[in-house]
Amino acid sequence: MAADKLKDRAVAMAKPKAKPYKLADGGGLYVEVMSNGSKFFRLKFRHGGKEGRMTFGAYPLKGLAEAREDARAAKKRLAEGVNPVHERKQEKIGATSGTFAALFEEWFEVKRPDWADLNIKKIRQIAERDLLPWLGARPVAELKAPEVLACLRRIEARNSLDVARRACQIVGQVFTLAIATGRAEMNPAGSLSKTLKKPVAGRRAAITDPAEVGEMLRAFASYRGGLVVKTALHLSALTWVRPGELRRMEWADLNLDAGEWLVNVESRKLTKVKKRTAAPHWVPLSAQAIEHLRALRPLTGRGRYVFPNGRGNARPMSEGGVLGALRSLGIAKEKMCAHGFRATASTLLNQQGWNPDAIERQLSHIETNAVRDAYNRATYQDERRRMMQSWADYLDSLASGSSKVVPIRAAA
Repeated sequence: MAADKLKDRAVAMAKPKAKPYKLADGGGLYVEVMSNGSKFFRLKFRHGGKEGRMTFGAYPLKGLAEAREDARAAKKRLAEGVNPVHERKQEKIGATSGTFAALFEEWFEVKRPDWADLNIKKIRQIAERDLLPWLGARPVAELKAPEVLACLRRIEARNSLDVARRACQIVGQVFTLAIATGRAEMNPAGSLSKTLKKPVAGRRAAITDPAEVGEMLRAFASYRGGLVVKTALHLSALTWVRPGELRRMEWADLNLDAGEWLVNVESRKLTKVKKRTAAPHWVPLSAQAIEHLRALRPLTGRGRYVFPNGRGNARPMSEGGVLGALRSLGIAKEKMCAHGFRATASTLLNQQGWNPDAIERQLSHIETNAVRDAYNRATYQDERRRMMQSWADYLDSLASGSSKVVPIRAAA
């Protein structure tokens, strides 16, 4: 067997022929001399009953002794039941898929179906402008917190504090995927949010001028993005519940004949502790709200959610649904946000003289204790039902553009 082994001189002196030919070294290792003069070290082997070949490199960049070492390592993996060719391919894939840019794209594609178009655009913008130019080519296994923080500090330097926090969240979620798939062992963004500057809290944008409210409502009527989102726009104005509560509205929680909606506890923005004692939030439905819901029921009434996700009925509409609709109608973010309907109603109803306690109760700003919640619901129920119907009528008047609109006052 030893006599059959090649010598370095034999490999060096091998001349090309009209067709490629082989110089055997033994044990499946050979040199293939190509017709153009190139020489490659290859290993012939069998795995799982099938023949395979593996190339180790070209002579003289790789020498005979080194090729023999490669062959011994490959045979060891074969003895362990591993196909060395497949293993090499996986290593090559891992070398490129282990970069932050590759992991971001993988995470982005997994999450994309759950997002609204506006959210997709925003996340892509943050990644391409603020993250990928500095982190994209870096292997996630090598990224450390100081490097990520430096990236976030660049965003803070232009006073985009909310964007910096969003970018930190994106990095954290990408690393959650990296850790779960064995491509990283730690999340460098895990505690960085505590080091970032806090944005100064401000009031959410809301239209409170009656004439501008009327313009907004008329824009709703011209919305062409689909009945589900269009109805959500109208219900946002008519019920002024929190955006998360509205998008997770379930048909099972509605009683259209009685004109009421019990917002289930899981949809409410409460801590886990408060949810233990909280009761559903009671929302009286105006005739206009009921009309919109009855019109939508043939379309979504067979499912769980009143406003299902456009990419799958098993999930509710995305958090960007109403917000995206507002922007598509040309309503600027400085003027109105999805949460702003609450401020619009609260401001105008207080100006009209309605009981502030009833307004606050309708905003679900008071009790989460089940007993007191039931008591307060009974205390203000009639007044709140009148208030919500008057509010709906008032919105109709504003939408009509009538110059004779007079604010509706609470009954004595």
